Amino acid sequence: MTRIVRTRAELRTALGPAARPIGLVPTMGWLHDGHRALMARARSENATTVVTIFVNPRQFGDPADLARYPRNEARDLEICEAEGVDLVFAPSVDEVYPPGFDTTVTVGAIGRPLEGAARPGHFDGVATVVSILFGLVRAEHAYFGQKDAQQVAVIRRVAIDLAIPTEVIACPTIREPDGLAMSSRNVHLSPPERAAAPVLWRALVAAREAWARGERSGDALRVTMRVALAGEPLATAEYVSCADAATLAELEHVEGSALLSLAVRFGTTRLIDNEPLG
Repeated sequence: MTRIVRTRAELRTALGPAARPIGLVPTMGWLHDGHRALMARARSENATTVVTIFVNPRQFGDPADLARYPRNEARDLEICEAEGVDLVFAPSVDEVYPPGFDTTVTVGAIGRPLEGAARPGHFDGVATVVSILFGLVRAEHAYFGQKDAQQVAVIRRVAIDLAIPTEVIACPTIREPDGLAMSSRNVHLSPPERAAAPVLWRALVAAREAWARGERSGDALRVTMRVALAGEPLATAEYVSCADAATLAELEHVEGSALLSLAVRFGTTRLIDNEPLG
């Protein structure tokens, strides 16, 4: 049976006798099959599986976006129970950021482009909350979805730089049958927007296929994605990227591994996706 705790003290007590290794799945709730895959992987590789459910206000630049983020804790807990999760930590904001909290973890170059440029302060919020959660749970392994590729890179950097021993593991993106990456934000799409949203995946596939045929120009691959997106009237591209997989610096020429990524708006809903090359 899944145990639910809400305070740092309760978490410490629950983790005291927990069998090691521990696998951690940090989430903001509104769980879907992508989260289920992370839980299943964590459970298969660890003696104890811990899920955190916390909508982190520090990674939202827009208060309206924070207020709009979907929440259904009862449903989330049912999913955790069904997936055999041992422990759920579902704290309040004050429990994560106690009164007087005055520390921010600021990431460097890896957090500046792409999502970092589009959402100033976002990755500082992510890095701060993940550092807290890693410190509280002290898991051997933590599992994140590859859909948020830059987030994974940021968290890996934080763990290395701050000597946090938790290993950061990226798991493959889970997609709907039409290719749309599963995301908690998909719930906000209107039926026409939902029908249009797989254009993100089609754009990535078009660029990947061009690369597979031998195209190595970063500009040409970015144009390929933009052309695919332009064919969908409801899609407004915020950025398209063909970047170095390690640094996320935009590439003129793809020689080694690279990351194709994009952010696209459908009305008020912003979706991201990516595809690694090489």
